[in-house]
This record gives sequence, C-alpha cells and structure tokens, in this order.
Amino acid sequence: MSIDKDVRERRAIFLFYRDYEADKFVKYDRYLKRILRPIYNKLHSKQKKTGFRVSFEALARSLADIGYKVYVNDYSSAEKYSSYPVGVVGFPMVLQDWPLKNPSLLGPSLYDHPGLCPDLFANPAFKKYLVLGDWTYDMFGPLYGWQRCVKWFAGIDTSDWADTSTMPKDVDFLIYDKIRWDRHVLVPRLLQPITALLEQKGYSYNLIRYKMHDHETYKSALRSAKSMIFLCEHETQGIAYQEALASGLPVYAWDAGFWADPLWKAFSTDLIAASSVPFFSDACGMRFKDFGDFSRGIDQFVGRVDAFRPRDFVREKLSLQQSAAIYAEAYFSLAAADESARRDT
Repeated sequence: MSIDKDVRERRAIFLFYRDYEADKFVKYDRYLKRILRPIYNKLHSKQKKTGFRVSFEALARSLADIGYKVYVNDYSSAEKYSSYPVGVVGFPMVLQDWPLKNPSLLGPSLYDHPGLCPDLFANPAFKKYLVLGDWTYDMFGPLYGWQRCVKWFAGIDTSDWADTSTMPKDVDFLIYDKIRWDRHVLVPRLLQPITALLEQKGYSYNLIRYKMHDHETYKSALRSAKSMIFLCEHETQGIAYQEALASGLPVYAWDAGFWADPLWKAFSTDLIAASSVPFFSDACGMRFKDFGDFSRGIDQFVGRVDAFRPRDFVREKLSLQQSAAIYAEAYFSLAAADESARRDT
C-alpha cells in the first residue's frame, strides 16, 4: 500500500523520536557513541534501553497492531503532507530547529515540568500535549491549558510479560531499587531497614537496582519471586512495576506522594504532588509512605498476596489496544481541527 493511500485513508501515522544524546568527554563524541553502542551492548548485562525508548516502541507497535501504518522519522513525507498530523515523542532535542508545519501532537516524555518550556505552544503547529497519568496532568494542565493536555499511557504487552504466578517460586520479594535522589539518606533510612526487617521476619529477597539489569535478567527475577517491593520516588508511568504486575506479581510500593526531583524548587515553594505508582488499584497490591508504614503493613501484604489480581489490572487498564486507541483519537483530532479551521477561513 502506498503512502499516498495510507494518508488518504487516514491509516498513516507519522511519529518522530529521538533518544537522549549528549557529549560526555569531548565535543561531538555522541556520534562516536552511536557507532560503538551496539558493540558495547553485547558485552554487558545492564539496561540497554531507556524507559522512553520502551514506551515509544510500545506505542509504535500498538498502533501497527490495530491497523495503522507507522512511519518513523520520515520528515520528507510529513513535509509533503503538511496538513496531516504528526506525533513527536522523546527528549526535547527532537524539537530543536523543528522543520515541520504539520499539526503536531507532542509527548509524552519531552519535558519534566512545563516551566522548562512555558512558551511551547507559541509555535502554531503544536496543538496538544500527551501526559502520563493524573499527577502529570495536574502539573501540566495549569500552564499548557487543560484542553491541550491529553492523558495517555504506554500499553504493556502481556504476551511478552507472561503470567508467572503459577510457576514455582523460591523468593518472597523482588526488591526493585530505583531510588534516584538523596541515596546517601534514603538507602540507610529506607532500603537497609527494609532488608533488615525482611531478614528478621524470615522473608527471602532478591535485590535489583535500576539500570543494572537487562531484559532477560529482569524476567528471570520476576519468574522466581512471589511479589515485588518497588522503591522509587515517583514515576510518570512506571514501566518496570507494570511489567511486574503483568507477570502476576503483587507490588508493595513506596509512594511518598511528592515530586522529589530537585528541579521542583525552581517552579514552586510548596512540594508538588506526585506518585510512584500512577496506575494502580487495590488489585495490584499496597502502598506505604515510609519505613514505619512499611513495617506496619508488611505482614498484611504477605497475608493477602494470593488475593491480589495484578495481571487482570494490566489487561483491563493498560492494554496495548487501549493505549493505541487513545493515541489515535488524539492524533486524528488534530486533522479534524485543521480541516475545520481551513473551512472557516
């Protein structure tokens, strides 16, 4: 099928994505890293993809699964169909010297806070902004405009993350350590007391640290664990804990309730509300705010571990099909709005 027919039948979706790149040691060494990265990735077992890349690939795959033809970084075709919408995903560098005049659906993942680019919508081509979950919607809506912000999520592929709940398990807890700020405070105040309490109570655990594992290592850890303790200050989506949910592991999540990124002080004098598990329900597990809360709830969590239904939550609330449908609706609403505007002129 030709791209002309895809556009005419509104089956084409143009997506533009750039991962994070920066010079580390000398100017322009990011280009050398592009060449060396595939070789380096074969030599280590650390995380090889960012959560942003995983989210983008899930979006592209889910759109293709429901019948759309996805064109990635095809600038020449998008320019040819300049009234046709495009989607822009990834880090802010993708918007540097943005060349297209197409009505654009931005996000997710471009900015951590709208104050980093308060005049984003000064570009008339930029129409709507995707946010991940309620707390980011509440953060972006006041500055970018509630009507411009669209709630979305990256779908979780439950065929890739199979149900492990009926497999033999030899570990009570998989502890996922994604503590990013103030580790010198939070490791002795939170992580170490948690592991000490688990040992005191006779619970076994396996500890994985963010970015220090690859896809298969993580899957193996999920297969052997009965449940997860998730330690992260906040998440815009939280792909890792949702992959655990999809695998049938209930999650006991540290959810302090505020945005811990030091960037918050540049935009507010008060703590900004946030969540480490923005997509969650009683079917998924339980939350705790600090170690005291953790210690009071751990036995209750263990006692209920077989009653939770985490995989059902993912299938009902975070499916690839739902994700693609939300994105496509927002994407093609730009084309409808553009046509309406042209008729009115």
